[in-house]
Amino acid sequence: MKINEWPRHGIQALWAALTNSHISGFVTGKIYTGKLKNVCVPGLNCYSCPGARGACPIGSLQAVIGSWNFKMAYYVAGFLIFVGALLGRLVCGFLCPFGLIQDLLNKIPFPKKIRTFRGDKLLRKLKYVIFLVFVILLPMFVVDIMGQGAPYFCKLICPAGTLEGGIPLVLLNKSMRSAVGWLYMWKNTILVITIILSIMIYRPFCKYICPLGAFYSVFNKVSVFRYRVDKEKCVHCGKCRNICQMEVDPTEDPNSTECIRCGRCKKICPTQAIRCGLAGKP
Repeated sequence: MKINEWPRHGIQALWAALTNSHISGFVTGKIYTGKLKNVCVPGLNCYSCPGARGACPIGSLQAVIGSWNFKMAYYVAGFLIFVGALLGRLVCGFLCPFGLIQDLLNKIPFPKKIRTFRGDKLLRKLKYVIFLVFVILLPMFVVDIMGQGAPYFCKLICPAGTLEGGIPLVLLNKSMRSAVGWLYMWKNTILVITIILSIMIYRPFCKYICPLGAFYSVFNKVSVFRYRVDKEKCVHCGKCRNICQMEVDPTEDPNSTECIRCGRCKKICPTQAIRCGLAGKP
């Protein structure tokens, strides 16, 4: 079954271009530090990307949790809750640049794509552990002599940050190249593994690692924008379940925490039983 996803990819690409429109940064190797950098963007887009106009919500959350001064904590937490309550994981499907990169990588032909495997469901819980440990607990409790915690997820794991920020900045700045060490190599190794897995498995970072997706997923069932299945129209053909690359069965749980609301199930439904929109709207 084939689904034309290029309209969605067009939206993803447009949003990525808008949020990374500081073009001169890719020439000078310097990140944008204007007032817009105080504003979070919904998707996972690295603060250190030379083109980034806004801040990454996960990076911002770690920064305020790890700071001795919680001045901006309410803004960052409020932003995440607002976006999650409004859209849920629609952000993952339409507004995340690293999600687009994984989508495109998965289109590369491979002898055998892996849809699921033993332990897949259990491994998907890992992203919640990563959110709790690396985004909340470590920045809060593992601090330096000044009481300042580090952004441990960004520092130790995030392949999006390596691709969007780490590699461009090192390539564009000679002084940074001389300072490259084991941590840079470690994060590039994670990036390479993520790229290889993305060719074989649909969105492995989103499924197993991403703390932002973990946070938004909590709101999927209660967000203003959500999916609904008309039980009277549904003929239980199984097409929606088979087409879903996140391994969700919309007939059982149309607002599963794993659903990124890409719309593939809605497009394939022969009876138009699947609808999406504002909660409570018939």
